[in-house]
Amino acid sequence: MRRDGIEPYRMPVPPSGDIVRWPASFGRRFVVFMDVEEEFDWSAPLDRRHRSVSTIAALPSAHARFAAHGVGLACMIDHPVASDAAAVDILRAVLADGRSTLGAQLHPWVTPPYAAAAPGDSYAGNLPRGLEAAKLDTLTDLLRVAFGRTPVAYRAGRYGIGAATRDLLVDRGYRIDTSVRARYDYRADGGPDFSAIGNAAYRTGGLLEIPLTTVFAGRLRRHGSALYPVAARVPRTPGLLARSGLLRRIALTPEDMPIADALEAVRIAVGEEDLRLLAFSFHSPSLVPGHTPYVRDAADLSRFWQWWDRMFDLLARLGMTAASLEDLLRAAG
Repeated sequence: MRRDGIEPYRMPVPPSGDIVRWPASFGRRFVVFMDVEEEFDWSAPLDRRHRSVSTIAALPSAHARFAAHGVGLACMIDHPVASDAAAVDILRAVLADGRSTLGAQLHPWVTPPYAAAAPGDSYAGNLPRGLEAAKLDTLTDLLRVAFGRTPVAYRAGRYGIGAATRDLLVDRGYRIDTSVRARYDYRADGGPDFSAIGNAAYRTGGLLEIPLTTVFAGRLRRHGSALYPVAARVPRTPGLLARSGLLRRIALTPEDMPIADALEAVRIAVGEEDLRLLAFSFHSPSLVPGHTPYVRDAADLSRFWQWWDRMFDLLARLGMTAASLEDLLRAAG
């Protein structure tokens, strides 16, 4: 429940006329989002004092790995990173590659101005409109000063978009939002509900919305949009469905998504769903062992990079090429 007692935000399903129809010249493309953020204990309460960004030092070598595949990164940078001079210098070099793009990511718990905490406040869209706006202004202004340009894209940390967020972004010159995680529902934690949102990019109130791609696999996959939200309300049922081969929900991320599942999801997305754009995502602290639950040690990090190598191999065989956010804006018109 939010601080104001109102039910969590449910993202409205876009009208069919708002779905982006990519031109034939667009082909089939993919984009990789990186949540560039501070390190913190994912199992502990969020704390504004956790602002270390030591893992950014691993970004040059990681960036070189992506660049070797012709892939730029959509860098969704938050306040602690943009406040650190050494981190900014590293990111400036990444953003100078001609492929990577500057974006903003709002973690409200580490972004001033601060206010007394209330339930659901880790989702920025749950904040009072004035406080969400003030935090967005702080982050946007900091990024503009640090990088000499205005960020073109936005992601709410924890996918915490709210009813006021779209208008706040448009007023500040943003053109893309990436706060929607298709087919996920965070209401149990006070967050938004995207369970009715599919994978297609769409236009909404002056923004291009690019959901993180999530695919249903298994024998019941064609009914996943209807079945999964019902199954998720019953403890352990999603796991039972997955183990039985009936229904799995697979997001395109190397974090907690086995590569075999992710490869299957891409084949389904491109074949059965005929998606022309796939959106991948990961967190920058996963580049160094011990900072996320997904990369705990050197073996996990090796699997992380093997995941990307196998994924890029499949994407190349499917004729899919990397796109920058500017490419998407041009193609979407």
